Amino acid sequence: MSEKLVAIDFETANEKLSSACSLGIAIIENNVIVKSIQWLIKPPEMYFRPFNTNLHGISEKIVEKKPEFYRLWPTIKKHLEGNIILAHNASFDTEVLRKLLDVYQLEYPELSYACTVILSRKVWKGFENYKLSTVAENLNFTFRHHNAKEDAMACANIVIEAEKKLKTDNFKELLKKTNLKTVRFERHDFVSIG
Repeated sequence: MSEKLVAIDFETANEKLSSACSLGIAIIENNVIVKSIQWLIKPPEMYFRPFNTNLHGISEKIVEKKPEFYRLWPTIKKHLEGNIILAHNASFDTEVLRKLLDVYQLEYPELSYACTVILSRKVWKGFENYKLSTVAENLNFTFRHHNAKEDAMACANIVIEAEKKLKTDNFKELLKKTNLKTVRFERHDFVSIG
């Protein structure tokens, strides 16, 4: 399989999905995290909800001089394009990416994605819940929750541990064994009915 696996995690400034203030990625090759990166991002609107800041520790002051997403996109895109993206609660992180691409009118990259919440439920039965912190605790790895890079690495570790547990040689085999599907990343065109 030629694609790389890239775990991602966005942190947002407020309730708007386009308000990303941080992105972390962890790149997996041959069942090992080979690279992890974090970007601080100046959101399109500089409004930070106290709840969000308390969660991830990022405030207006921290990102006011950081680049906006569109300036970072050429670099980020190189890591995502043509690969399989993994996220814990992938519907959230992929929607943040969609909203950012829409706000800045950027072209959608070719990629597909899979959700490690769904993967975790299929591989490990009986956890109290399948939040990232709970799964990580059950798999005995520690990380700083709500730090985008650390969350991406935790997500990557879930896939690595799932492959070990199910004794698969690659992600394609893991997908087959768990009946997990990847989803093609594309624009959502909402059609009004009636």
